Amino acid sequence: MNQEFADKVAVVTGGSRGIGRAIVLAFVQRGAQVFFNHFDAEGNEAALTESLAQSLGGNATGFKVDVSDAKAVKAFFDSMLGQAGRIDFLVNNAGITRDNFLARMKEADWDCVLDTNLKGAFLCLQEASRTFMKQRSGAVVNIASVVGAMGNAGQTNYSAAKAGLMGLTRSAAKELASRGIRLNAVAPGFIDTDMTKVLPEKIREQFIAATPAGRMGTPEEVAAAVVFLCSESASFITGQVLHVNGGLFCG
Repeated sequence: MNQEFADKVAVVTGGSRGIGRAIVLAFVQRGAQVFFNHFDAEGNEAALTESLAQSLGGNATGFKVDVSDAKAVKAFFDSMLGQAGRIDFLVNNAGITRDNFLARMKEADWDCVLDTNLKGAFLCLQEASRTFMKQRSGAVVNIASVVGAMGNAGQTNYSAAKAGLMGLTRSAAKELASRGIRLNAVAPGFIDTDMTKVLPEKIREQFIAATPAGRMGTPEEVAAAVVFLCSESASFITGQVLHVNGGLFCG
Protein backbone atom coordinates (compact mmCIF):
# COMPACT_ATOMS: atom_id res chain seq x y z
CA MET A 1 0.00 0.00 0.00
CA ASN A 2 1.17 3.51 -0.87
CA GLN A 3 1.79 5.38 2.40
CA GLU A 4 1.82 8.90 0.93
CA PHE A 5 -0.97 9.96 3.31
CA ALA A 6 0.04 7.90 6.34
CA ASP A 7 -1.06 9.63 9.58
CA LYS A 8 -3.36 11.91 7.57
CA VAL A 9 -7.13 12.18 8.01
CA ALA A 10 -9.50 12.71 5.08
CA VAL A 11 -13.18 13.65 5.15
CA VAL A 12 -15.26 12.83 2.07
CA THR A 13 -18.90 13.82 1.80
CA GLY A 14 -21.16 11.59 -0.24
CA GLY A 15 -18.69 8.72 0.06
CA SER A 16 -20.97 5.70 -0.06
CA ARG A 17 -21.00 5.12 -3.83
CA GLY A 18 -19.87 6.29 -7.25
CA ILE A 19 -17.24 9.01 -7.41
CA GLY A 20 -17.36 9.47 -3.64
CA ARG A 21 -16.58 5.82 -2.97
CA ALA A 22 -13.70 5.90 -5.45
CA ILE A 23 -12.28 8.95 -3.63
CA VAL A 24 -12.60 7.25 -0.24
CA LEU A 25 -10.76 4.17 -1.51
CA ALA A 26 -8.06 6.27 -3.22
CA PHE A 27 -7.28 7.91 0.12
CA VAL A 28 -7.33 4.54 1.90
CA GLN A 29 -4.91 3.11 -0.65
CA ARG A 30 -2.50 5.93 0.21
CA GLY A 31 -2.64 5.24 3.94
CA ALA A 32 -5.12 7.89 5.13
CA GLN A 33 -7.75 7.37 7.77
CA VAL A 34 -11.05 8.29 6.12
CA PHE A 35 -14.39 9.48 7.42
CA PHE A 36 -17.30 9.89 5.04
CA ASN A 37 -20.91 10.89 5.21
CA HIS A 38 -23.86 9.37 3.40
CA PHE A 39 -27.63 9.71 3.30
CA ASP A 40 -28.29 6.06 2.47
CA ALA A 41 -31.51 5.09 4.28
CA GLU A 42 -30.56 1.43 4.73
CA GLY A 43 -26.82 2.01 5.06
CA ASN A 44 -25.98 -0.85 2.68
CA GLU A 45 -23.91 1.24 0.29
CA ALA A 46 -22.00 2.82 3.17
CA ALA A 47 -21.33 -0.61 4.67
CA LEU A 48 -19.94 -1.78 1.33
CA THR A 49 -17.59 1.22 1.17
CA GLU A 50 -16.34 0.40 4.68
CA SER A 51 -15.87 -3.26 3.72
CA LEU A 52 -13.93 -2.38 0.56
CA ALA A 53 -11.67 -0.10 2.60
CA GLN A 54 -10.96 -2.93 5.04
CA SER A 55 -10.16 -5.27 2.15
CA LEU A 56 -7.47 -2.77 1.11
CA GLY A 57 -5.97 -2.89 4.58
CA GLY A 58 -7.29 0.53 5.58
CA ASN A 59 -10.06 2.16 7.52
CA ALA A 60 -13.07 4.20 6.41
CA THR A 61 -15.95 5.09 8.73
CA GLY A 62 -19.34 6.23 7.50
CA PHE A 63 -21.81 8.55 9.21
CA LYS A 64 -25.39 9.24 8.18
CA VAL A 65 -25.41 13.04 7.97
CA ASP A 66 -27.52 15.58 6.10
CA VAL A 67 -24.88 18.08 4.93
CA SER A 68 -27.51 20.80 4.50
CA ASP A 69 -28.20 20.75 8.26
CA ALA A 70 -25.72 23.00 10.08
CA LYS A 71 -26.19 21.32 13.47
CA ALA A 72 -25.73 17.86 11.96
CA VAL A 73 -22.58 18.97 10.15
CA LYS A 74 -21.11 20.42 13.34
CA ALA A 75 -21.84 17.19 15.22
CA PHE A 76 -20.23 15.22 12.36
CA PHE A 77 -17.00 17.21 12.54
CA ASP A 78 -16.96 17.22 16.34
CA SER A 79 -17.25 13.42 16.32
CA MET A 80 -14.44 13.00 13.79
CA LEU A 81 -12.15 15.36 15.66
CA GLY A 82 -12.93 13.49 18.87
CA GLN A 83 -11.80 10.24 17.24
CA ALA A 84 -8.90 11.40 15.08
CA GLY A 85 -7.76 14.66 16.67
CA ARG A 86 -7.13 16.37 13.32
CA ILE A 87 -8.35 16.75 9.74
CA ASP A 88 -5.98 17.11 6.80
CA PHE A 89 -8.22 16.85 3.74
CA LEU A 90 -11.83 17.70 2.94
CA VAL A 91 -13.56 16.59 -0.25
CA ASN A 92 -17.01 18.09 -0.79
CA ASN A 93 -18.58 15.50 -3.06
CA ALA A 94 -22.14 15.13 -1.72
CA GLY A 95 -24.66 15.98 -4.39
CA ILE A 96 -28.13 15.24 -5.70
CA THR A 97 -30.10 15.98 -8.86
CA ARG A 98 -33.73 17.00 -9.32
CA ASP A 99 -33.82 17.61 -13.05
CA ASN A 100 -36.57 19.42 -14.88
CA PHE A 101 -37.00 22.23 -17.36
CA LEU A 102 -36.97 25.71 -15.85
CA ALA A 103 -40.66 26.42 -16.47
CA ARG A 104 -41.65 23.18 -14.72
CA MET A 105 -39.15 23.12 -11.90
CA LYS A 106 -40.64 23.17 -8.43
CA GLU A 107 -39.24 25.57 -5.88
CA ALA A 108 -38.59 22.63 -3.55
CA ASP A 109 -36.46 20.93 -6.21
CA TRP A 110 -34.41 24.10 -6.66
CA ASP A 111 -33.97 24.48 -2.91
CA CYS A 112 -32.96 20.91 -2.11
CA VAL A 113 -30.32 20.79 -4.87
CA LEU A 114 -28.78 24.12 -3.84
CA ASP A 115 -28.98 23.17 -0.15
CA THR A 116 -27.20 19.85 -0.60
CA ASN A 117 -24.75 20.63 -3.39
CA LEU A 118 -23.73 24.18 -2.48
CA LYS A 119 -24.84 25.05 1.05
CA GLY A 120 -23.63 21.63 2.23
CA ALA A 121 -20.16 22.31 0.86
CA PHE A 122 -20.14 25.74 2.54
CA LEU A 123 -21.12 24.27 5.92
CA CYS A 124 -18.50 21.51 5.74
CA LEU A 125 -15.81 23.94 4.57
CA GLN A 126 -16.67 26.34 7.38
CA GLU A 127 -16.30 23.60 10.01
CA ALA A 128 -13.12 22.15 8.50
CA SER A 129 -11.52 25.56 8.04
CA ARG A 130 -11.61 26.20 11.80
CA THR A 131 -9.43 23.14 12.33
CA PHE A 132 -7.24 23.89 9.32
CA MET A 133 -6.54 27.41 10.56
CA LYS A 134 -5.44 26.12 13.95
CA GLN A 135 -3.17 23.59 12.23
CA ARG A 136 -2.10 26.12 9.59
CA SER A 137 -2.49 23.38 7.01
CA GLY A 138 -5.20 21.63 5.04
CA ALA A 139 -6.38 20.87 1.52
CA VAL A 140 -9.91 21.03 0.18
CA VAL A 141 -11.28 19.72 -3.10
CA ASN A 142 -14.82 20.59 -4.14
CA ILE A 143 -16.41 18.29 -6.70
CA ALA A 144 -18.02 20.57 -9.27
CA SER A 145 -19.19 19.47 -12.74
CA VAL A 146 -18.70 20.26 -16.38
CA VAL A 147 -22.30 21.53 -16.44
CA GLY A 148 -21.32 24.24 -13.97
CA ALA A 149 -19.07 25.63 -16.70
CA MET A 150 -21.04 24.94 -19.87
CA GLY A 151 -24.65 24.57 -18.65
CA ASN A 152 -27.14 21.84 -19.51
CA ALA A 153 -30.81 22.05 -20.42
CA GLY A 154 -33.03 20.64 -17.71
CA GLN A 155 -30.45 21.17 -14.98
CA THR A 156 -30.64 24.84 -14.06
CA ASN A 157 -30.56 24.00 -10.34
CA TYR A 158 -27.67 21.53 -10.60
CA SER A 159 -25.70 23.79 -12.97
CA ALA A 160 -26.18 26.79 -10.69
CA ALA A 161 -25.01 24.82 -7.66
CA LYS A 162 -21.91 23.51 -9.42
CA ALA A 163 -21.04 26.94 -10.82
CA GLY A 164 -21.44 28.24 -7.29
CA LEU A 165 -18.96 25.65 -6.05
CA MET A 166 -16.39 26.99 -8.49
CA GLY A 167 -16.92 30.52 -7.18
CA LEU A 168 -16.78 29.31 -3.58
CA THR A 169 -13.50 27.56 -4.34
CA ARG A 170 -11.84 30.59 -5.90
CA SER A 171 -12.95 33.06 -3.22
CA ALA A 172 -12.20 30.84 -0.22
CA ALA A 173 -8.79 29.99 -1.70
CA LYS A 174 -7.88 33.68 -1.59
CA GLU A 175 -9.10 34.00 2.00
CA LEU A 176 -7.28 30.96 3.34
CA ALA A 177 -4.02 30.72 1.38
CA SER A 178 -2.08 32.75 3.95
CA ARG A 179 -3.02 30.17 6.60
CA GLY A 180 -1.45 27.32 4.63
CA ILE A 181 -4.80 26.05 3.34
CA ARG A 182 -5.35 25.17 -0.31
CA LEU A 183 -8.72 24.93 -2.08
CA ASN A 184 -9.31 23.56 -5.55
CA ALA A 185 -12.17 22.01 -7.48
CA VAL A 186 -12.44 19.04 -9.80
CA ALA A 187 -15.12 19.29 -12.49
CA PRO A 188 -15.95 15.84 -13.89
CA GLY A 189 -17.50 15.37 -17.28
CA PHE A 190 -19.58 12.34 -18.29
CA ILE A 191 -18.58 9.67 -15.74
CA ASP A 192 -19.77 6.06 -15.59
CA THR A 193 -21.73 6.01 -12.30
CA ASP A 194 -25.15 4.92 -11.06
CA MET A 195 -26.37 8.46 -11.81
CA THR A 196 -25.48 8.21 -15.50
CA LYS A 197 -26.50 4.56 -15.87
CA VAL A 198 -30.17 5.52 -15.52
CA LEU A 199 -30.03 7.93 -18.46
CA PRO A 200 -31.72 6.79 -21.68
CA GLU A 201 -29.26 5.11 -24.03
CA LYS A 202 -29.80 7.82 -26.66
CA ILE A 203 -28.71 10.51 -24.17
CA ARG A 204 -25.67 8.48 -23.14
CA GLU A 205 -24.66 8.08 -26.77
CA GLN A 206 -25.01 11.84 -27.34
CA PHE A 207 -22.74 12.64 -24.41
CA ILE A 208 -20.13 10.13 -25.57
CA ALA A 209 -20.28 11.51 -29.12
CA ALA A 210 -19.71 15.02 -27.75
CA THR A 211 -16.66 13.88 -25.77
CA PRO A 212 -13.51 13.97 -27.93
CA ALA A 213 -12.00 11.09 -25.96
CA GLY A 214 -14.90 8.98 -27.24
CA ARG A 215 -15.84 7.38 -23.94
CA MET A 216 -17.12 8.01 -20.44
CA GLY A 217 -14.67 8.62 -17.63
CA THR A 218 -14.37 6.40 -14.59
CA PRO A 219 -14.81 7.34 -10.92
CA GLU A 220 -11.21 6.27 -10.36
CA GLU A 221 -9.98 8.87 -12.87
CA VAL A 222 -11.78 11.59 -10.93
CA ALA A 223 -10.41 10.23 -7.65
CA ALA A 224 -6.86 10.36 -9.05
CA ALA A 225 -7.27 14.08 -9.73
CA VAL A 226 -8.58 14.64 -6.20
CA VAL A 227 -5.70 12.91 -4.42
CA PHE A 228 -3.20 14.73 -6.64
CA LEU A 229 -4.64 18.09 -5.58
CA CYS A 230 -4.38 17.02 -1.93
CA SER A 231 -0.79 15.85 -2.32
CA GLU A 232 2.48 17.70 -1.80
CA SER A 233 2.94 17.56 -5.58
CA ALA A 234 0.19 20.20 -5.76
CA SER A 235 1.54 22.36 -2.94
CA PHE A 236 1.57 25.55 -5.06
CA ILE A 237 -1.84 24.98 -6.66
CA THR A 238 -4.86 26.73 -5.15
CA GLY A 239 -8.02 28.40 -6.41
CA GLN A 240 -8.09 26.26 -9.56
CA VAL A 241 -10.75 24.18 -11.31
CA LEU A 242 -9.35 20.99 -12.84
CA HIS A 243 -11.60 19.67 -15.60
CA VAL A 244 -11.67 15.88 -15.92
CA ASN A 245 -13.92 15.45 -18.92
CA GLY A 246 -12.14 13.87 -21.88
CA GLY A 247 -12.24 17.17 -23.78
CA LEU A 248 -16.01 17.72 -23.49
CA PHE A 249 -15.29 21.26 -22.26
CA CYS A 250 -11.99 23.10 -22.46
CA GLY A 251 -11.74 26.16 -20.30
